[in-house]
Amino acid sequence: MSTHDSKPAQSPPPEGERDLQEQNQRREFLKKFSSQVFAGLVAPAVVGGMLLASKDARAAEQAYMPKLPDAEPGEDPTIRMMRDLQRALKKPLEQRKWSMVIDTRKCVGCHACTISCIAENKLPPGVVYRPTLEEEIGTYPNVTRRWISRPCMQCENPPCTDACPVHATWMRKDGIVEIDYDQCIGCRYCITACPYSARTFDTGRNYTDGTENTTDALLDRDRATAYEHAPAHDYEKVWERDDHKSPVGNVRKCHFCVHRLENGMLPECVVTCIGRATYFGDANDPDSLVAELIGSSNAVVLKEEMGTKPKVHYLL
Repeated sequence: MSTHDSKPAQSPPPEGERDLQEQNQRREFLKKFSSQVFAGLVAPAVVGGMLLASKDARAAEQAYMPKLPDAEPGEDPTIRMMRDLQRALKKPLEQRKWSMVIDTRKCVGCHACTISCIAENKLPPGVVYRPTLEEEIGTYPNVTRRWISRPCMQCENPPCTDACPVHATWMRKDGIVEIDYDQCIGCRYCITACPYSARTFDTGRNYTDGTENTTDALLDRDRATAYEHAPAHDYEKVWERDDHKSPVGNVRKCHFCVHRLENGMLPECVVTCIGRATYFGDANDPDSLVAELIGSSNAVVLKEEMGTKPKVHYLL
């Protein structure tokens, strides 16, 4: 073989150039992944600026909603729920009834919903909107485990609203129970009144507390600090996390990701459920998936005897 036919060995690119190539590859992947449909499902950062716009601009925001494909047999239920969501957002607020259905037969206890909720809502230590509880059922030796995710039940007759002495917790026209952080005095009466233990108190703790002098803290401090100081978007408002300012010192809870709903996106826990065990939509829409599931013979609510009328249903 002549020297003219041989090719010189290629040396690996410099480290900086290799990092740049990897970054470009990641960007290309994200571009492909964030398609017209799934950008509206799992990429809230893409429309982060829209999430905080005024309600007067709602019509312009909803113009962003992706055009969804027609219904097909065997389609991902998330696509159908997106269609249901878009249909519901065209109705007046008081005609919607946001509801959730959790299929305990599909839940594998992966805690993806819990973690994604923490990340979406920038929750600090001790504040969890959607814990996943574990239950053992059966009689030994024929026993098994069942996991129950427990968000706020968004009760139609919420005892927490009556317990609040300053009327900081109230129900919207679409049935979502809200907390006015500016009004809340942190008395925690609502925590005691809630029969589902769905409320927690924000004491102002951070994940990096007490780790200032450790090696791991030095390596991860910038990343952790950026997360801890990122604003929360509870109830479609911007809540900068500073000492002694709301939401620090307030009671907090699941709000069905209302900041996502009003911008055409499903709650974060719904789209991150790996087993598609969580369903969401407008129960007042007879054509919606949740309305269909709520009518199932195996659909139940927790503590029905309390008369709270939860809008979160479970399939057994």
